[in-house]
Amino acid sequence: MISFLRRMWQDGRLYLANNIVAHIPFHFIRLTFYRNVMKASIGEGSSIFMGAWFDTPGGLVIGKNTTINQRCRLDTRGTLSIGDNVSISAEVCILTASHDIQSVGFDGMQEAVTIGDFAFIGTRALILPGVAIGKGAVVAAGSVVTRNVEPYTVVGGVPARAIGSRSTNLDYNARYRRLYQ
Repeated sequence: MISFLRRMWQDGRLYLANNIVAHIPFHFIRLTFYRNVMKASIGEGSSIFMGAWFDTPGGLVIGKNTTINQRCRLDTRGTLSIGDNVSISAEVCILTASHDIQSVGFDGMQEAVTIGDFAFIGTRALILPGVAIGKGAVVAAGSVVTRNVEPYTVVGGVPARAIGSRSTNLDYNARYRRLYQ
């Protein structure tokens, strides 16, 4: 009975987060829920826009002044750490879990994803489990990131490959909030 109640609480939090709270047009309400009920660590000045999707409570650490735009999937099963002043565009999918396709039991695998300070992730990019995106790195829109991205490197494509570099002298605040988003 206790395991059933625990499962109801776990699944109930996810249902509320993904189907109700994610659609409330006020940052302070969503962030309060994500911090207190979903057990996410979210730094001062950071925001998660409407439509975010979580795979599990806990396992999410976001630094200060980071913006996660609308309809992003934040898979925290294998832990997801996002630095300060990071800009994540709309509909980005960040995965931290998958399956071992060679396993006879199709075993699940979890690997942490880390995104460094001042990184920029373009619209509809896909970041796969176990990837580390370095400080100041840029992932072009629509890219599929299958391996680590070095600091200040610009990657793009499927799979993502280095296509350029970025200034190492970054000093900006990625805080961004619209009133009803």
